[in-house]
This record gives sequence, C-alpha cells and structure tokens, in this order.
Amino acid sequence: MATLLLEHPVFAEHVVPSGHPERPQRLAAVASRLSAPAFAGLIRERAPRADLAAIEAVHDPAYVAAIQEAVPESGIVMIDSDTALSPKSVEAALHAAGAAIAAVDAVVAGRAANAFCAVRPPGHHAERRTPMGFCLFNSVAVAARHAQAKHGVARVAIVDWDVHHGNGTEDIFREDPSVLYVSTHQRGAYPGTGDASETGAGNIVNVPLPAGTGSEAYRAAFLERVVPAVDAFAPELILISAGFDAHWADPLAALELDEADFAWATNRLREVADRHSAGRIVSVLEGGYDLEGLGASVAAHVAALMA
Repeated sequence: MATLLLEHPVFAEHVVPSGHPERPQRLAAVASRLSAPAFAGLIRERAPRADLAAIEAVHDPAYVAAIQEAVPESGIVMIDSDTALSPKSVEAALHAAGAAIAAVDAVVAGRAANAFCAVRPPGHHAERRTPMGFCLFNSVAVAARHAQAKHGVARVAIVDWDVHHGNGTEDIFREDPSVLYVSTHQRGAYPGTGDASETGAGNIVNVPLPAGTGSEAYRAAFLERVVPAVDAFAPELILISAGFDAHWADPLAALELDEADFAWATNRLREVADRHSAGRIVSVLEGGYDLEGLGASVAAHVAALMA
C-alpha cells in the first residue's frame, strides 16, 4: 500500500493580510517539493468537504454557526489579533477537516498505508468554543472523533510536534481517556499553555522544551517521553499534528531542528504504529512559516511515511 496525499485548491483561497505568516505560499512550497520524482508513488486525491455534523462533534454548534456568520462577503476581517476570515476561509477549513476525515477512512479501510494532509488553515489552536492562533476548526480533533464514531477505534493517540502547544486539542480532549494527546513544544511560546503539570485525565502528556533545543536534546526527549507514552497507550490509530515551525529557520519560534529530525520522529512513530496500530498513521499539516524550511521538512516527513 502507498501513502495518500490529500490536497485542494480552495486552501489557497483562504486569504490573509499582507505579511501574515500563515499565507497561501506555504502550500505552494509544499506542493513544489512533493512534485519531485521521489514522490511519484503517492496516491493523490482532493480533500472532500467535511459535514458540519463532524465539526460539531468537537466544536460547540453555536461556535460553528458564529464562525460561519462572521465570514465577510469580500475583503478580510480579523476575528482576533492573529486569525483572519476571508470569503473562502470557512470552506477551506471545512475541506481541511474533510481531508483528515478522508485520510482516516482510507487508512482504516486499508486503501492506504498512511496519509499526509497538506491543508490550511491549521487547526490545533482551535478550542471547543474559541478560534485562535490562525485556527478555525480543529481538523485533528475532528479526525479523532470520526475514527471513533465511524470506525469504532477505541484508542486514538495524537502526537503534536508543532513548536506551539496545541491548546485547542488539549481543551477538547482534556477529560477524555480514550484520546491520548502528547505535545512537544517550545516552553513559553504562544499560546503560553502546555506545562508538564497539565495531565488532564491522565491522557495529556506535555513536553515543553527550552528555546534553543536542538536535534540531540529533542530526540532524547522524544525517546524518553513521547514514545513510551504512546507505547503504553497502545493506540489503534496515530494522528500527527505535523507543524514544522520547530525548524531552525522558522521566524515564529526558537527551536533548532532540521528536516532530518522530522524524518527521524516520523520513523519512531511508525515503529510504534507497527506495534499497536497496524501501521495506521494520519498526519495533518499545522504550522511552519519559513517556506524553504517547511518544504524541506514536509518532504522529509512524507518520504519517511512512504519508506
């Protein structure tokens, strides 16, 4: 079986103000890298649009309605200091969640070995009732609930290696022991959450790292904290909130990883997935704002999924 890649042109139509880091060129950089001959074996599909019911499985229906009502007919409105809405933003967010759902369906059905969703806007900062940090709907959370509701997956592990803590994912699953949330992130970076003392119902594992953390220390923390936690949980499906802003060139944070570290982390999770999940991994793009670093990191990650 091959690796599935989910994309959609609507992601480029989520327009943000000039100079905003979460810009359409991010996915152009990813697409350019994944057009290389080494990626010819990918199964390439368009992301479908998620039903609102799937979104409302993790977000308050009143919140979903409010986001839809806030969409402008033209131009751009800011719903907080970081998060923009333009006419196609909600459509893009629905297709981003739809990509994660379709990836789960394909991987659980055995139609693909694993999957990567090249989507925007990102999702892991979106809480049950609050948009923030460029995020509207939490695609990874939607995918986890879908896996449970449609496929009867009893235990889902979400590993988030974005440099920023996924406060939204933690908010949604904090008291739900059927979902393990493990996050590596820069200590003290936006949004200021993710302390190691935050453990939820025993299903939250935060691994905050000091600014300047490089490959050696990151890999040690991953082996000491992330892999044992996921192994002990024995998930039937692993989801990755795959942000690449821990790359040394990223302008929004100060960890010092490179693309080889993301390939290495992918391989460690593949080993866990082989032990517990029949190899089933679905990865969803989150952050990553240096175009060269993002493209190179995604390419390394997807190559590791394909290997």
